[in-house]
Amino acid sequence: MKRFKAIIQYDGTNFVGYQIQPNGRTVQEEIEKALLRMHKGEVVKIVGSGRTDTGVHAKGQVIHFDSPLAIPPIKYRKALQTFTPYDISIVSVEEVASDFHARFGTTGKEYRYFVKRSEFFDPFARHFTLHFPYELDISLMRKAANVLTGEHDFTSFCAAGSSREDKVRTIYSIDVIEEEDTLIFAFQGNGFLYNMVRILVGTLLDVGQGRLTVAQVKANLEARDRTQGAKTAPPQGLYLWEVYYQ
Repeated sequence: MKRFKAIIQYDGTNFVGYQIQPNGRTVQEEIEKALLRMHKGEVVKIVGSGRTDTGVHAKGQVIHFDSPLAIPPIKYRKALQTFTPYDISIVSVEEVASDFHARFGTTGKEYRYFVKRSEFFDPFARHFTLHFPYELDISLMRKAANVLTGEHDFTSFCAAGSSREDKVRTIYSIDVIEEEDTLIFAFQGNGFLYNMVRILVGTLLDVGQGRLTVAQVKANLEARDRTQGAKTAPPQGLYLWEVYYQ
């Protein structure tokens, strides 16, 4: 039995998330179906670095699985790609040590959120960016991002239904990047809570519009109360960009 690590990409538009759910199509289900075909009916389970929600995309999701097949990783990648649908891409497959763990071995993650600022709505970008044609003060947004960087209790920036008791996380950096008519928020941290990135994006957009001050963002952070936080940004602009390991 060998352990393999794979980097995968997917368009989350038509998935109810990464993890198998009883109520819809998922990334995990599609990959495990492909592995089932490759292994002639033998069930092979995969472990992901973390979950993504309905409509959220991934450029660098990492999974691992164990397989008895004695084929080179490059051929494994091609075979796995053959049996997966067109909204999933198998970027790479490599053999790793038996103690490698896609979820528990992570040292950090990067998420990116894309905002389309053009005046006119682009129907071809609707599944991959948030259309936001309003004036924004980028300098104020960067000041608010500095307030949110570091180790904090992010209760105010986590979905109210989250079952995680420990809501302390460390954000290493928040970059606000301007590229033509697109605004990109890049978040790097040791881990992120349920809906945390989307709530952070909603907060920064409110700051940019003058709906929140930088002082209010700091107060909301210290309040540790979700009812004090901003609205959650829609899912389609969010990407799991990269997962880091030692």
